[in-house]
Formats: sequence, structure tokens, C-alpha cells
Amino acid sequence: MKVGIVGASGYSGEVLVKLLLAHPNVTLAAVTSRTHAGKPLSVVIPSVRGLDRGLKFVDSDPAALATSDVALFFLALPHGAAATYAQALVAAGKRVIDLSADFRIADLSTYQKYYGEHHAPGLLPSARYVLPELTAATWRTEAKLVAAPGCYPTSILVPLVPLLKAAVVTREHIVVNSFSGVSGAGKKAEEAYLYCERAESAKAYGLVKHRHLAEVEEQLALHTGAKTIIQFNPHLAPMRRGIATTITVPASPGGTIEQAYAAWQNAYAQSPFVQILAAGETPDTAYTVGTNRIDISAIYDARTGNFVITSAEDNLVKGASGQAVQIMNLWSGFAETAGLV
Repeated sequence: MKVGIVGASGYSGEVLVKLLLAHPNVTLAAVTSRTHAGKPLSVVIPSVRGLDRGLKFVDSDPAALATSDVALFFLALPHGAAATYAQALVAAGKRVIDLSADFRIADLSTYQKYYGEHHAPGLLPSARYVLPELTAATWRTEAKLVAAPGCYPTSILVPLVPLLKAAVVTREHIVVNSFSGVSGAGKKAEEAYLYCERAESAKAYGLVKHRHLAEVEEQLALHTGAKTIIQFNPHLAPMRRGIATTITVPASPGGTIEQAYAAWQNAYAQSPFVQILAAGETPDTAYTVGTNRIDISAIYDARTGNFVITSAEDNLVKGASGQAVQIMNLWSGFAETAGLV
């Protein structure tokens, strides 16, 4: 199957390039970038020298891409830009996996509150938000346009949803603290992301109204059947890649750590990319970076009556490009783990 990447020169696009060039079931046939059009792929991404099959970047022209023989496109673009491409490609019968936020939020008014104008609102009803470990498999035959989850939401939803569904934890007073590597901000030249500004420095940002908050709360409601409000505190950490998340949530009356782990085992027994660590063994981004894995664990604090839940993932792999490839695998009938570790 021929696949293409729109916006292949960013951080998530670069990871997609490497994953798809090594994938056993697909051929990477198109990589686009308005900035790098005409340049060899190996010049822009030197790490794929000798593996790039002579590919060159082409201009990001939606009409031209729509008439190509590429069957599936990944959109590795900023929010707002992806919608225009999705509109043209879906209309042409292409399958589309969008890594931006443009189709992650089903409610248009909520999207507008957090992101502003939507450039293809007519596609929202048909778009499917797919977190492979949680989304019912019906999407595989129904979808034409798939929204891949955000990095922070993945680190929160995977550990939290099964516990809420099993009523092991309460819906009130959920506090989430997440730390992300600098690559989460995208490939851009801004003073705040210079090495001298970020090295030896950690800080909170986006407090109270981070954009991913809308995605998390909408998905919590959809998966668990009730409105759930969380306090989300994202932080920028002095590392290139990775997300570490800590969730503090009160236990339900009678809720035990054994019940929490039973809920996870029930939910993820057949999930190759979820690793459940022993209680108290906190996940470490050092061991998830470069993989499509999310590691999770929990411990019960008898003093406060809270569960303290932790997760770790690579924001560019399980939090973006690897998860998108995982979605493609399931959508196309490939082995879920094809091309991924």
C-alpha cells in the first residue's frame, strides 16, 4: 500500500518517515513540504541516508495529492492547516490519519473555544477519534478520516479510563501533572525554546486552559458515560522527548489497589503497547523513548485516600507518529505491531 506524509519535515513527520520507510507492509511514496519542495529526503533528514529510496519532497498541494495513487495520507501539520488537506483528500476517497487537533474534538463550539475557527466543520461528524487501546473496533470499517490522539491525552486516558469505568476511583478532585520534552512544542525557532533557555529548567505553562484539556474531558465523558472535570497542569521539562504524567485521584469507597490493577488487566490484556508495572514502580521516560509503549503503574496512599497513578511515553511515538502507524495497521488489517517496537 502506498502512503504519504503531508508535513514530513517536522518532528512528528520525521519520526513517521523513519517508521514508514522500515514498515514491512507499506511503501512511503510521497513526502511534502512547502519549505523543502524539490530537496532530496536524505538532505532534509540525513538520518535516513541510504534508506530513502530516492524520495524527494514535493509541494504541499491538496489538489495534486488528491489525484495521486497514494491510498492513505498522514497529516503531520499544525492545527488549522490540516483541515484543508483533509477536506480535499477525503473527498477524493483517500484514507486520512490526522495528527493535528483539527478533528480530535467532536463538538464544534468546544473546538472554537480552544482553537478558534475550524476550516472544515462539515467533516467533524464523520471523523473518528481513535485511541487504539480504548476505541471500539467498529471504527475500522466505518472511518474515512481518523484523528490520532494528542500526546498528553494518551498519557492520561490510558491509565484513567479503565479505573473510572470500573468505579475504582471518583470523578471529583482529579489532578493531573504532566511533564513534556521540548519537542512537544514542535520544530520552531523561538527564544523560549533555545538550549540556553530550556537546559536545567522546568516550568509550568498553559495552566487552567491548556488546549488538550478539551480533548481529555470530552473523551473521558464519551468513554465513561459521565462528565468528568480534571485539573490539568502541564510542564515543560529539560529533555528532548518523553512525557511523564502523575494523576492524583481519590479512591471510591472500598476501592483497592487490587481492583485498580484488575481493571487494567481486564482492559489491556490484549494490548501489546501497554505495560503495567508493579505498584510503586514508577515509569521512566528513559525506557519508553523510542518505543510505541506506554508504561503505567499505581499506588494507594492510605494517609490521603488517594490513588497516585503514573505513566510514561514518548511524545513523538506513542504520543504521535507511532500511534498513527498503529492506527494504520489496525485500519489496514496488518499486524498491530507491524513496524513498531
